[in-house]
Amino acid sequence: MYGRFGMTKSEVLIGLVLGVAVIGAICAVVLLDTTGDKGSGLSDEYKFDISRYGKTDPELILYDEARESYVTGLKETKAIAVDGSGVIYIAGDNVISRVNSSAIKLSGMPMCLAVTDEGDIYVGLKDHVEIYDANGKKLASWKSLGERAVITSIAVSGKDVFVADAGNRIVVRYDFDGNVVGQIGKKDEDRNIPGFVIPSPYFDLAIADDGLLRVVNPGEHRIEAYTFDGDLEFSWGKASVKIDGFCGCCNPINFAILGDGSFVTCEKGLTRVKIYDPEGEFVGVVAGVEQLVAGGVARACDFPADCQTGGFDVAVGPDGRVFVLDTNKGIVRIFVKKASGGK
Repeated sequence: MYGRFGMTKSEVLIGLVLGVAVIGAICAVVLLDTTGDKGSGLSDEYKFDISRYGKTDPELILYDEARESYVTGLKETKAIAVDGSGVIYIAGDNVISRVNSSAIKLSGMPMCLAVTDEGDIYVGLKDHVEIYDANGKKLASWKSLGERAVITSIAVSGKDVFVADAGNRIVVRYDFDGNVVGQIGKKDEDRNIPGFVIPSPYFDLAIADDGLLRVVNPGEHRIEAYTFDGDLEFSWGKASVKIDGFCGCCNPINFAILGDGSFVTCEKGLTRVKIYDPEGEFVGVVAGVEQLVAGGVARACDFPADCQTGGFDVAVGPDGRVFVLDTNKGIVRIFVKKASGGK
């Protein structure tokens, strides 16, 4: 799952073609309309039972869910962030809601947010970024990225701000004054950059302690590592309905990075939250479908249009707790690592 990019153009092309073929074969089997409602015409003996993937081996579950949860009180929730003090921030209903603090009213629906160590809040609306201080005062509103823009994630580091634009399928690099200083991830054969495949509006990023920007390439079922100048260093991840892979048209949808460099990934369809080590090797499960979805219903998306809503978001606290934003119920569910490690 982990490899550096040093292939020739022809090797890259061949790899991409084979990769698409493999993914298509997997998902064609897994994502069949097994009810027949969409006219698949398949008899019962050929129907694929995805429900078996909604059951998680208890030995793989490394976390317990805390009894308490945070009720956001919002009708529609989009994203979650947790600051260095453990304060929870929720984006939704044209506000940024903060635990034990007043909400910040916005001019539109927030799609994502990031909170700096200084307490400044970076908010991604559909086509532009706004910045607020800890008291809710607006500090800046940056220029629109255009009609096609769909901003889905923000990461702040040093003098740089990175914004994931799912509509334009690109990561935009800003300076602190809101000036665009670069773009990351645009298809470039000469640099062995395949480009982002984003079938639905889920496109997450974060900055790791190694100084590299991690970006989900959801249609390719992997997380890619870039330098701030846009060089693709390596990637990891694979398409699979099995617990160590990512299934559907486009997963993972969101992720967070733990203090030890491990990744917490969040998937839709097969709604599950998992742990991978810093090298991208599967470690275990935070919560499976049977814990996160009523009745343990496992539903993989047949088409990208089926997967436009309903994706959970995830954040980690300074104490290592995992916070899952359940967008179905409008609550934040909290998970704590088992003392025994779950094994």
